[in-house]
Amino acid sequence: MINEERVKLMTRLAAYEEGEGKRNEAIGSYFRGDYLSLQIMKSIIYATISFGLILGLFVLYDSEFFVQEIYQIDLIQYAKNIIFYYIAFTAVYTVISYVVYAFRYRKAKKRLKVYFNNLKRLQVLYQRERKDKTQ
Repeated sequence: MINEERVKLMTRLAAYEEGEGKRNEAIGSYFRGDYLSLQIMKSIIYATISFGLILGLFVLYDSEFFVQEIYQIDLIQYAKNIIFYYIAFTAVYTVISYVVYAFRYRKAKKRLKVYFNNLKRLQVLYQRERKDKTQ
């Protein structure tokens, strides 16, 4: 005889495994500090690339100004400003990344906990069924 509760539980587990379960297991395989460190390092690299692209586009957009005024611009002060903006941009990007990835990690851990509790429930249901068959 088919146990309806067990079938529902197995269906729920299979749907989770096919959907967000893969992503959550990938996240859950890390310790919190390792996961956040990896994601923050990626974010710093992406922020650097983004800032470089934005700076390059800005220079291309305003290239006429740079060609005409290159000898009158205080290049050291200009470089300091660029470095300041880079640090500010990267810091903001990193803080936002930290918050987002910490939230994702926490949610993934909660979902994995529910998943493993459901697996334990399924195991208990199988054990009960075996016990009932032997008696």
